[in-house]
Amino acid sequence: MADDLNDLLDHLGSGPFVLVAHSGGGPIVRAATADRPDRIAGLMLAEVTDEACDALFDPAFRRFERRAQQITAVLARLGLLRGLYRGLIARFPPEAQADLRREGFTVAAIRTRGAELTGLVAGMNRFRERSPALPDVPVTLISGALADSGMSPQIRAAANASHLHRAAQAPRGRHVIAERSGHMVPVTEPEVLVEEIRRLLDAARSATA
Repeated sequence: MADDLNDLLDHLGSGPFVLVAHSGGGPIVRAATADRPDRIAGLMLAEVTDEACDALFDPAFRRFERRAQQITAVLARLGLLRGLYRGLIARFPPEAQADLRREGFTVAAIRTRGAELTGLVAGMNRFRERSPALPDVPVTLISGALADSGMSPQIRAAANASHLHRAAQAPRGRHVIAERSGHMVPVTEPEVLVEEIRRLLDAARSATA
């Protein structure tokens, strides 16, 4: 997936690029950046999966995630899954709502999600052995402040600690807390992301001026 991202960036031009990721997109963006750091001007990583979060590798958490995937697949087959996300879907732009209703809750989509989770776990284990280096560019890590579905207060604290750690590893890292959000910061506090993206774009323009 990191190779696919770099192929897409090749198609878009020479850069520089500011990359934005959420959740499991974080490792993909970091891997793609490590392969081609010369064209990356900034990173914004919101509520991303990080190998420094030991709680994510706990066998009990992995069993919970597998059970959740199995239940989700059953609900998709029964046509009930979309209804569980009705409130979340309603907060997206109309065109995104249409895409999600048409494609987001099918059996095929959930099967793909399962394969992605398997690959993500394998990738995170490799990252634990050797983390991809972050380039000397502005990097913002955004954490939600609230525990929510699938994320207990203990896992929330561990995840946020891993985000703080990753920001400290970056030469120009910054850690931001989204006070009213759980995992879905892009939906619940998009203005936090917008502000950080603008800050990174301003820094990129200044660097190339």
